[in-house]
Parts: sequence; structure tokens; C-alpha cells
Amino acid sequence: MIRAGHFAKGRVGALARASKAASVLSRGVRLYSYQARPDTSEKETIVKLLYNIGSKKEVEQYLRHFSSVESQKFAVIKVGGAVISDDLATLASALTFLTRVGLYPIVVHGAGPQLNKRLEAAKIEARYEDGIRITDGQTLAIAREVFASENRKLVEALERLGTRARPITGGVFVADYLNREKYDRVGKIYSVNREVVESSIRAGCLPILTSLAETPDGQILNVNADIAAGELARVLEPLKIVYLNEKNGLYHGTTGKRIETIHLDEEYENLLKEPWVRYGTKLKLKEIKELLDTLPRSSSVAIISAEHLHKELFTHSGAGTLIMRGHRLFSKQDLAQVDSDRLRALLMEHDPSIASGETTAASYWQHLAALKKEGGRYWIYGDEPYQVAAVVVRKPGQEIAVVDKFVASKAAVLGNITDNAWKLITRDHPQLVWSVPRADDNLSWHFERADGSWAVGDNIVFWYGVEDWKQISELLTSKFNAQNTTSSSVPSGTRAYSTMARRTIARSSAPMGRRSYSTGSSSGPPLRVGLIGARGFTGRELIKLIDGHPRFELSYVSSRELAGKPVPNYTKAQLSHVNLSAQQVGDLAKAGRQAVDVWILALPNNVAAPFVAAINTATAQVSVDQQPIVVDLSADYRFDATGQWAYGLPELHRRELKSNMTGRIANPGCYATGSQLGIAPLLPYLDQSRLPSVFGVSGYSGAGTKPSPKNDPEFLRDNLIPYAPVNHIHEREIGHSLTRMSHPQHPFTTNNPIRVQFSPHVAPFFQGISLTLHVPLRQSMTAKDMLEVFREFYQNEKLVHVTESAPLVRDNAGKHYAVVGGFAVPPHSEGGLAELANRRAVLNVTLDNLLKGAATQAIQNMNIAVGIDEYTGIPTPDEPTMSPN
Repeated sequence: MIRAGHFAKGRVGALARASKAASVLSRGVRLYSYQARPDTSEKETIVKLLYNIGSKKEVEQYLRHFSSVESQKFAVIKVGGAVISDDLATLASALTFLTRVGLYPIVVHGAGPQLNKRLEAAKIEARYEDGIRITDGQTLAIAREVFASENRKLVEALERLGTRARPITGGVFVADYLNREKYDRVGKIYSVNREVVESSIRAGCLPILTSLAETPDGQILNVNADIAAGELARVLEPLKIVYLNEKNGLYHGTTGKRIETIHLDEEYENLLKEPWVRYGTKLKLKEIKELLDTLPRSSSVAIISAEHLHKELFTHSGAGTLIMRGHRLFSKQDLAQVDSDRLRALLMEHDPSIASGETTAASYWQHLAALKKEGGRYWIYGDEPYQVAAVVVRKPGQEIAVVDKFVASKAAVLGNITDNAWKLITRDHPQLVWSVPRADDNLSWHFERADGSWAVGDNIVFWYGVEDWKQISELLTSKFNAQNTTSSSVPSGTRAYSTMARRTIARSSAPMGRRSYSTGSSSGPPLRVGLIGARGFTGRELIKLIDGHPRFELSYVSSRELAGKPVPNYTKAQLSHVNLSAQQVGDLAKAGRQAVDVWILALPNNVAAPFVAAINTATAQVSVDQQPIVVDLSADYRFDATGQWAYGLPELHRRELKSNMTGRIANPGCYATGSQLGIAPLLPYLDQSRLPSVFGVSGYSGAGTKPSPKNDPEFLRDNLIPYAPVNHIHEREIGHSLTRMSHPQHPFTTNNPIRVQFSPHVAPFFQGISLTLHVPLRQSMTAKDMLEVFREFYQNEKLVHVTESAPLVRDNAGKHYAVVGGFAVPPHSEGGLAELANRRAVLNVTLDNLLKGAATQAIQNMNIAVGIDEYTGIPTPDEPTMSPN
């Protein structure tokens, strides 16, 4: 049985939330004075937020690791000029977050693209020799201006976020001419004035350096920023040297996949022989090896994007490419060939069964010897200092090898040696199986390396390289000696949330049609739900709603970054996140509703298509009544013209939803939902010659989790940010969907569509939407007339409330309904343009963007699609919450 000691890989992309919260904590406070650091309570709060990125154990390991050295030895970060020009806000947010936990990286930046642009504008040809920019007097003069300008941009961006930064454009690097005749004013650094950098950190400021150097007599010389960062690292010997680029790592030239780790001692020579490793890639690898060869073995290089910097620093596997020296690995097939004393010491510290005294290393040696005597085989894997060890066994006649033990020290985890060992194991064994306790802190590591898994009792069985379901079934049955199996030959008593699971529940026959449940009852057999994309805010709300739903239950909760972690806020069963690919979803869909009744795609825009295609292909031969429902929460299918997708705004499209035979539902956008609820009752009175106008304000949860000013509470404090002033996707969605629902009662068609003007804004509150609508009318109305029109229109709707007074965001946040109210009309004017301009209705709509604007509406649509009461599992109060006027 695998005991993974202390290593894990599940690294969750919640850094945006953590970064935003970090900014909240600094509101109104100048955090740093001379030698100041974040106060203890603030740091503790932000550390807890880091637990969303990785496990608590991971985060605390890295914080201790980074805090164990002097501040200047934490990290040197080299920032390319393209990152400053294209991703400045993300970079500033990422660096700010580090200061909030008391970490002070030293930033060295380049400005190559900006310099080329300035030279081109000045009609100065950029010349290179051996890949080095020839820097004459004119070029150097412009370079100094460009470097100063880009340095100032980064410093100002940091200070806008409340982070003190010190611009350092000279005085650090001392150089001589590299080759004056050949390259002119290009320097070769031979000395670094570290006091300039260290004084900045002592003062609580991030040092922001340019790569310009100076000769002892004051001549400024140009130096490549990569080289400058390397020379600085040689002097400071930091734990991390980070190269930020927009590609987020190095990519394999043949497979196109990102390379996660490179252990130079083990892989460097073979890597240089690869045909795709040439030119710039080969030069970069050689430079990195030369740098790391001069640094302590604890130092490593990371190539990463600014967006994923936190994941690289605070979790085991990183998000970009990690390069380190590592150690050579070994594979032996005889205990006599390994250092049994060092192996025993590693097992006694990190293997639970041996560490607890349940068994001994000597007993385990005897077990391996007996296995070999019986005709079986075993392999022992490890590294030279015995920081990681694995034992793989295969009994006589057994085709699939079993990973019997896998343990690692903290040093192996921090050094990613575990990944290198896994590569060696999978090279020798194309098929593997192993099991891990469900309570293991490191499940995510296993989920990301396995091709499939099955939960059996208190354990999870993983397999790698095994594709034959019959073979998997036999393996599971044999390993756990199950007495009874389901129709899929799966051990009984399992809670199946495997990536290849097929769970069968007896069903009564249903008539041919879209829905197999047509009684309208909230009681009956459970309806299984697969949720793809559980990491976001909407995914969390969906989990809560399904947990309280009398019919829906979660079978799969998929998230690439949360794989292996327990599903929070779900009490019906013990579930862990899995990482389902589109192909795996398609494999499950082949069983129709025998596996999953409803698939929810809670993914960003332009990501759902592969999953939809996989489901459609897999279910092409499945009968209509057994086709799974698919609810897509992105915008990908809201403009569908094929008739396959129903638009899921029940209050306006209920007939379409109930008659839909394909089971494909496009969930509306949040702004679009509120805007349409505010305009639809007025369609009979709409002046077609003028456009309705919608002024929208949303909480910052609507801006997603990627760090940006739109979801940074500190930037939003006392602020309101307009964005996408024209052609916002919800602007198009509002007009498109209103046009579709208006036909044939109203004279709007695709050739004569409804159009709206939409102006979205982000406010400092977390969730909720407030809309103010101006709707042009072709005839005059009073506020009382409007109130009556809306009350009549929504009289039977439980999730739309109509009020006379204007609704407030704070009353609606966390509620499942929308509120329409605050009806008003301008004073009457006689004749001309003034009369026309004043002939309009003004009203307000509020709703929670995560609930009625997303998750609640999805549940409403799912209820309709499976034929049960539309409001099942959704709180529906008779009256909305309203603050007193």
C-alpha cells in the first residue's frame, strides 16, 4: 500500500481570492514603515487563504522553508519586458501578495520589446552579434530612458496596491566591457553591491532593479537581464531564481506539453540530445545549469507566468517548469544492492505502518525475500541521499505491478524528486496499481498521476496504464476479495466516483421522451449529477444547493486543481474532487443515465466544447429517454442557432425548456438575467426607434478569480470600475434572447432584433448585482401603471419579486430570487425631443450573480429538464427581504 509520507501535488488555483483578501487587509493602512513587516494577525489570515492553493501542510512547509533564510535569500525574480507591458496588473498583484506574508523577492527586469519599439521610432537599427545587442551611444541613451520608464511603471503599480517599492536603476552591478570592439557598451558583471538591495528590504521595500551596470569610473553598460539576475543570484544564493515569462514554462518540442520538472543531474545530458533542444532553448538550459552548479543544492530555477507565481512558490509541483540539480536515481532488484540501513531510516520516519510499530523494516525485508523465492519480483527505487524510496512488486503470474510503498522526506518533496522517481517507475512499468487511504493528505498527488481510480471503503485504488475495464474489474475484485458485484463487475459497497466508474441503479421503465421522470414529484430515486468545474464561486454554490436537494446527488465533482481534495459543503457522502478529461466524461456518458443523469459544465467561456462534443459522440446511439441532461453555464451556447440548445431563463422561456427534446440547456449570464427580467414585461410598450439602456453594477465575484483590478478589493475601495463599455457579451445576449422570446407576439425578428445599451461596472462588495434600466416607451405610462404591468407579468413566479420601492443589493445578496422595483417616469414634457426623451420607464433590478444569476438558475433548469417541480431544492419565500426606507 502506498504511504506517500509528506508529498502532494494538488495545487488549487485560488490565489486570486487570496490575493484579493490580502489587499482587503491593507485597506486604509500604510503597512510598512522602516523595518516594518505585516502584523501577525494579518499574516495568519493570509496564510490561511494560501491553504486554498495547496494543503495546509504544503503551505506551512514552504513558508517555513522560505522564512528559514534571510529575506534577501528568498528569491530573485527576473521579469521580462513583455510581462511589464502586457501583464503589469497581474505581476503587481502577485508581488504584493508575497509582501503580505513577509516575503521580499528581489526583482530584476528587462525592457527588450520596449527598447526595440523606441529604436524603431527613432529610426535606429537594432543590431545583434552572437545574440547580444550591440549598444552604441545612441542606443544606450534610449535604453536608459526606457529602463527608467519601465522601472517607474512597475514601482507605481505596486504602490497603487499599497506595497512599498524602491526603484533601483543603478549602483548594484559593477562591470567591465564584455568586448568593446565587438559589442561596444555591453558589460560583463564582475561584482555586485548587495548593500543597495539589502537596505531596501530592511526598509520594508521591494527592490526593483534594472539590469544596467556601471564601470568603476561611472560608464553605464548594457547587460542582459537574465545574466544580471544570474549574477545577483550567485552573490545572494537564494532558494529560488524565478524567470517570469508569458508562456508559463518550457514546452517539449515534440509533444507540445509543458515540462513540469527537470532534474539536471539525472536528465541534463539526455535532454541536450533531444532534436528539439537547440538554439535559444539549449542556451537557456546551459546557462541555468552553469548557474545552479555554483549555488547550493537547495536552490532551484522556476520558469513561470506572473499569474501562477504563487502556485509555483507555495505548493509541491508548481505550475510552470521547475529546474534543479537533484540527485541521480537508482533502480535495484535486490536488497543486497541498496543501503538497507538508510532505507530503513527513511521508512521508519515516513512509512506509517513501520513508524507506528505495526510492522518492522526487518519483517518487510523478509516479505520481499519470500516473494522473490516464490517466483515474484520486486524493484526498489530511490535517490543517492535516500530522500525518496519506492518499492514495486509483482507476484507470480501477475501482469500488473503494484506500487507497495512510496515515501519521501521533506527535502524530496521540496525538490520535486518524487516526480522524478515516478517517471523512472512508469518507464519500467507500463501498468501499475496502488491504494491509498481516503483520509490521506496527499490524494491529489495520486489523482494527478493515475489514469483512473475507485473508492472502496476507506481506501482509494488507483491505476496507471490500465485501459481494459474487465482487467480493472478483475484486479479490484481480486485485491479486495469482493463477494458480490454490480452489473459492471465492480466490488459491492463502493462509493463510485472514479474517473471510469459505472454505477447502476434499478429504474422503472419510462415512456420514450426527453424526461424519464415525469411525475413532478420531489420524491423518487436519486438523480446523479456530474459537476465539471468546481473551483469557482458558482461551483461552490452548486455544491451547496445539490447537498440540500431531495433528488440530486453528486457522483463526480471535477476540478483539475482540486483533484484529490475533499469536496466541501457536501454532507450526503464523502466525496473527493477528481480531474475528468473530456474523453473520460465521454466514456461515462456512453452508459447514458446509468452513470450520470445531469452534467453541469461550470467552466470559463470557450472551454465547454470538447466536453459537449465528447458527450454527444458517446451518446449518439443512446435512446432519447436515457440521454443525460447537459447544462452549460458559460456563454458558449447561448447564441445557438441549431435548435439543439434551450435558453435557460425559465420565467421567459419555460415553454421552450419544457418542450426541449435534446436535454441541452444554456444557462444565462447574470447581468443578462436581470436585464431581461426588467425589460421583458415592457416589450408591448417598447419604442423600437430607441434603445433601452442598462447601467449595471456587480460585486467583484463576477470578475472571476484571475487577479486583476476588477477583483482586487483594495483597488476597488471607495471606487467603481467601468469596463467593456461596448459590445459586452451580455449586451449581445440580452438583445438576442429578448428577440427570440418576443416572437411572434411582438414585431422583433433576427432581421429586426432588439438591441440594448449596456454599461457594466464592478463595485467593492463581493456578490450581488444592481441594475438601473431606462426603457424607451412608445406611449406614456405612470409609475403605477408600470407596477401593475410587472405584478401581472410575474404574478405566478416564485423567484421574481416585484416591489414598489427600489431593491438594494445588500438585501438580495445570498438570496435565490430577483427583485424588480423602484419604478419611475420623468416629468411629462409637451412636444418635440424633450417629450420623446422623457417618454421612458426607469426601474431597478437586483439579484445575486452567483445564485439566480448562475447556480440557482441551473438547479431550476435541471428540475424542469428531469420533470420534477421547478422549485425543488430552492428556497422560495413569499416576500423578499427589504430594508426599511
